[in-house]
Amino acid sequence: MEGVLRPLSVIGGALIVTLVVGWVADQVVRRIDERHPETPLWDLLRRCRLPLQVVLCTALLRGGYRSAGILPDHEEVVGQVLTLVLIGACAWLVVRVAVAIVEAAYARYAARAEDAARVRRVRTQVTLIRRIVTAVVCVVAVASMLLTFPAMRAAGVSVLASAGLLGIVAGVAAQSTLANLFAGLQIAFGDVVRIGDTVVVDGEWGRVEEITLTYLVVTTWDERRITMPVSYFTSRPFENWSRSNPRMTGTVFFHLDHSTPIDLMREQLHGILKGLPEWDGRSWSLVVTDTTPTTIQVRALVTAKDADDIWTLRCVVREQLIEWLRREHPYALPRINTAPAPGLEQAPDRRQAPPTSEDIGPGPGTT
Repeated sequence: MEGVLRPLSVIGGALIVTLVVGWVADQVVRRIDERHPETPLWDLLRRCRLPLQVVLCTALLRGGYRSAGILPDHEEVVGQVLTLVLIGACAWLVVRVAVAIVEAAYARYAARAEDAARVRRVRTQVTLIRRIVTAVVCVVAVASMLLTFPAMRAAGVSVLASAGLLGIVAGVAAQSTLANLFAGLQIAFGDVVRIGDTVVVDGEWGRVEEITLTYLVVTTWDERRITMPVSYFTSRPFENWSRSNPRMTGTVFFHLDHSTPIDLMREQLHGILKGLPEWDGRSWSLVVTDTTPTTIQVRALVTAKDADDIWTLRCVVREQLIEWLRREHPYALPRINTAPAPGLEQAPDRRQAPPTSEDIGPGPGTT
């Protein structure tokens, strides 16, 4: 009977202590979060409750499984399994705590910052830092798990001795991967491109959706996703429309007749812009930029706060000005003239025979 009660008491005690400690820790963090709502750190730390409980329960079982007599014939196997679970749970807890701290710091910065470009820059750096921390913790956890096996500890010396050669071979084999890795770090801390930036790459216009250590995802205007290596943005030129300021200037071109009333068209453009919320009020103009034997080229210049608004503004200005010309000044629209030139029917026929002497009459000095 004792062989059954002792394992049950140890396991049950570990579970009870785990649940109680987890509940108390959650209540304490919740109370602190209610007293300090200005920081999201304590609310984010509440996500660490489950990994904390796993670490605590595993540690209690790891420390008392021998005295409890849990599977006495397989004590080594049980101890090894509990050790592996404990290492994995500790890594899980460390990652959760690190992510909570980083996200809380970013949230506080974003709430106080007024420059949207700097906020996007910090967001990109925070995302990559979080991925780096997660990768490092996972590598350390896996290495710690492997070192718990005696065979791996015995092979440690030989592994360290050949580390230099293996490092050279791995560096040559993973040259492109390492290039992307360092390019990702350069993007994160060099402020080359950030999450949320509007970019043009290979003729495709889109917005940066995700940045990792090796690749970058651009969402195009038609909801396609373009995945590109981060080394592309450090080795090739590309357009970044929101690098330091998202404000943009757009143009709308019209091909019109020479008789177009430019002054009235300029006044109409100003009136249209006043009624559009997309116009930021910085600048506007309407000028004739070119002329041909049949038409003139008129350019309307408008400004907006970002790329989305400038596109909408250009479309609306184009539609409303064309509608105004069609309704008020249809003669200003370009057309192909197929009628004969005025006065052509009264012009003399220069192809007729030359005049004779009788038509000219007697010359001077004749009788």
